[in-house]
Amino acid sequence: MKKEDVLGHLRAAKTAHIRWVQKAKLLINGIDVEESSIPIDSTECKFGKWFYSDGQMLNALSNNPLECMKSIEDLHFALHDKYLSIFNVYFAQSKKAGFFAKMFGFNKKTISDAEHTLAQSYYEEMEKISHELLDEINRLERRLIAISDEKIEGLV
Repeated sequence: MKKEDVLGHLRAAKTAHIRWVQKAKLLINGIDVEESSIPIDSTECKFGKWFYSDGQMLNALSNNPLECMKSIEDLHFALHDKYLSIFNVYFAQSKKAGFFAKMFGFNKKTISDAEHTLAQSYYEEMEKISHELLDEINRLERRLIAISDEKIEGLV
């Protein structure tokens, strides 16, 4: 795989992460968001799918210490854990919803002002984690840019 392809996949994964966080913000702001459009499992979102497939080959790069990938993984887990708290505020009772409610996407429960405030605080924490994750992803991108094309092509 060429260096430009690796960088392109990393940037697409980063963009997918940003969109995932934006969907959580829409949910907090009262916009109806499909429950399944914000995966809870860190291996099911687009960033996670990239990280646990193509992203893993980056562990072999000499100027990419394992701590960088470990940090990205830890932050990504923390982000999804924080989103789980938000998910529980908005969708916890949706599993009890009837067949037609699920079928037509009426899974979101009505929440109180206190629950909304709680969800907002979870989102603020989630946003901080997201910024840290983006900083780590940007470091990784800079490392990739600094590596020769030949070293990257030798990974595949």
